[in-house]
Amino acid sequence: MSQRQVLQVFEQYQRARTQFVQGVADLAARPQSIETLRSAGVVSLLRPLLLDVVPSVRQTAALGLGRLADYNVDLAEAVVKAGILPQLVRSLPEENLAQAVVQSGALETLVICLEDFDPGVKEGACWAFDYIARHNPELSQAVVEAGAVPLLVLCIQEPEIALKRIAASTLSDISKHSPELAQTVVDAGAIAHLAQMIPNPDAKLKRQVLSALSQIAKHSVDLAELVVEAEIFPVVLTCLKDSDEYVKKNGATLIREIAKHSPELSQLIVNSGGVAAVIDCIGSCRGTVRLPGIMMLGYVAAHSENLSMAVIVSKGIPPLCACLIEEHEDHIKAAAAWALGQIGRHTAEHARHVAGANVLPTLLDIYVDTRSSEDLKMKAKKALKNILQKCTHLPALEPLLHDAPPSIMKHIIGQFSKVLPHDSKARRLFVTTGGLKKVQEIKADAGSLLQEYINAINNCYPEEIVRYYSPGYSEILLERVESYQPVL
Repeated sequence: MSQRQVLQVFEQYQRARTQFVQGVADLAARPQSIETLRSAGVVSLLRPLLLDVVPSVRQTAALGLGRLADYNVDLAEAVVKAGILPQLVRSLPEENLAQAVVQSGALETLVICLEDFDPGVKEGACWAFDYIARHNPELSQAVVEAGAVPLLVLCIQEPEIALKRIAASTLSDISKHSPELAQTVVDAGAIAHLAQMIPNPDAKLKRQVLSALSQIAKHSVDLAELVVEAEIFPVVLTCLKDSDEYVKKNGATLIREIAKHSPELSQLIVNSGGVAAVIDCIGSCRGTVRLPGIMMLGYVAAHSENLSMAVIVSKGIPPLCACLIEEHEDHIKAAAAWALGQIGRHTAEHARHVAGANVLPTLLDIYVDTRSSEDLKMKAKKALKNILQKCTHLPALEPLLHDAPPSIMKHIIGQFSKVLPHDSKARRLFVTTGGLKKVQEIKADAGSLLQEYINAINNCYPEEIVRYYSPGYSEILLERVESYQPVL
């Protein structure tokens, strides 16, 4: 058989499969054809086609099964008992078959499955709802309108752990899309039941529970307050010490989503020991597990001077500095840089604490490193600016004079121009450490802000001292020596 003949055979086989599933889908839309299809065993014939290599075959097979299941309860049960749901679930993530399932009217049948006595049937229905809801707000809304949410809340109260897990996951995927969808989950009484499961020893269940509460809390102050009112503190802090990395990450994410909304919620977290717990968590793990905790500290510190000082007092700066040095992923470094900028931007005291941890040279190195991503460079630059504009601790600023690019230099020189006129000891130290000499070497445009700062610094010293440290002055002195005629 030639290659052409082989290809023709395959093409015929594909056309036959396509024609078959399309024909069944069309017939399934006609009530008078349903019994004939059932007698022909069409459900078992369509089942393998849900995993067909051709997407259009898979989608049309799902459409046909959905129409059959929608006809009556007996056929819906036949679809479930034939093991269709697991295969349908496996195919849903591959492409948007979810839309075909919804359009076929199968959601109402899936809702009936949620009320079945068999936990396995409920679990299969939950999986299907989860893969449908996760795609977009419209599909998630279709799940809500089918009446699934109250039954999903009942499912998380069932004794079977596997059913609890997937029901919690489905509630999470419904809640994530919008405040309105999250409110629907809240109105069904989900928060209290989810909160009660935080101490559950099953790690996979805790992951989903924490994720669902996070997806609810993230949308608004009101929703975050409802989550807090379910008394998740301090029990949620134990998750930050869990041996499961995803439980740690999801626990920190939940705390972050609450902290970001308001100073009052952040203060509640501080009072419950949440800041210290997150700091310990950041110090005890590596990689992306650290990310939500890093951001949480930044959100808390951003709200007010007092909350920022709470992060400082809890020793939050050292682990954030460690993240800048230890982590290899730019987005984690960027988050750490942003958080340090939020801590140091309030007052001179805040900036001194951050600068005293030797953060500034590290941020500068990251900013000038050509390997850093644009986002990381931007975050490092912003953090430097935030800290420098408040920093009056000159020993921390001086090392930057020798390496900083012009965009950063103006902020450094600006701080020296503010402090030196009022501090005689600092003026003397600035000379002896080479700071004044370095300032004279900076080339600034006439009339620029940088030049104004340089002039303000030079005005702090006698003119001859400024001349002495200016570039080329030693050559001028040598010329004077050569041309000098001693008096004999």
